[in-house]
Amino acid sequence: MLEAVEVPQSLAVSYARGFGEEGRAWIAGLPALAAEFLDRWELERDGAAGAGEASLVLPVLRKHGTRAVLKLQMPREETTAALIGLRTWNGAGMVRLLDQDPGSSTMLLERLDAARTLTSIEDDDVAMGILAELQARLVRVPAPPGLRSLGNIATEMLEQVPEAVAALADPADRQLLRGWASAVAELVGEPGDRMLHWDLHYDNVLAAHREPWLAIDPEPLAGDPGFDLWPALDSRWDDVVTKGDAPRVVRRRFDLLTEVLGLDRARATGWTLGRLLQNSLWAIDDGETALDPASVAIAESLLNR
Repeated sequence: MLEAVEVPQSLAVSYARGFGEEGRAWIAGLPALAAEFLDRWELERDGAAGAGEASLVLPVLRKHGTRAVLKLQMPREETTAALIGLRTWNGAGMVRLLDQDPGSSTMLLERLDAARTLTSIEDDDVAMGILAELQARLVRVPAPPGLRSLGNIATEMLEQVPEAVAALADPADRQLLRGWASAVAELVGEPGDRMLHWDLHYDNVLAAHREPWLAIDPEPLAGDPGFDLWPALDSRWDDVVTKGDAPRVVRRRFDLLTEVLGLDRARATGWTLGRLLQNSLWAIDDGETALDPASVAIAESLLNR
């Protein structure tokens, strides 16, 4: 008889907060769902369960002893996109998808070293260089059908700006948000067609066996690679602030990323402001009345060179 899967409290709280009654119902059925796929794919538990904000991760062994990870999450647009991306990248710079159940968004993935992320590399230039090389490989791939388009997302963002500006308390913040929106308005007609990771930061790059480092947890989107730089620029941000040299670090990271990816820097700056706009719109929708200081610092670092 299979040992019952215990759901981490942090995951239950995250689902209740993010999805309400639907989330609580999914969490209630999660142990049975895990048991179903452990049985269906002939998997043996091989360690303690882990969890992020949106998924339960179970280390497992396949029938012939291969180490893998069973990942379970509630089906939604993001998980469907993740499956499309993982199938398309097919392990090139990305964790490999070993099996899948699109209906439940359940995935069986190769197991990487979850204890060693790029955050473990102290030299920021080395860490950012590794991330940039991975990102360059990922965005070489044309986006397949079925992914959201940056053009549509950017258009929706621009429609939300007037209401968002009105919600900000500080006139300086309002001016900044309008400026970021203006940058997006200039680019919205050429949104790009590459497959973006959408969340590639230091903690989403893990040490691996078949390659030194591989990316995990994509949220694929079709668009311009410039829109995909912010998570890297924001990586290990508390450390950047503590060292008191944020402008230099941001510019150094940006220059390294755009050089390795072969991006036009003015265009990449515009799309990075677009990403800051998106983050700000989400925060304002959640009740914030001021811009995030990190977003302001990144924008100023790129614009005041």
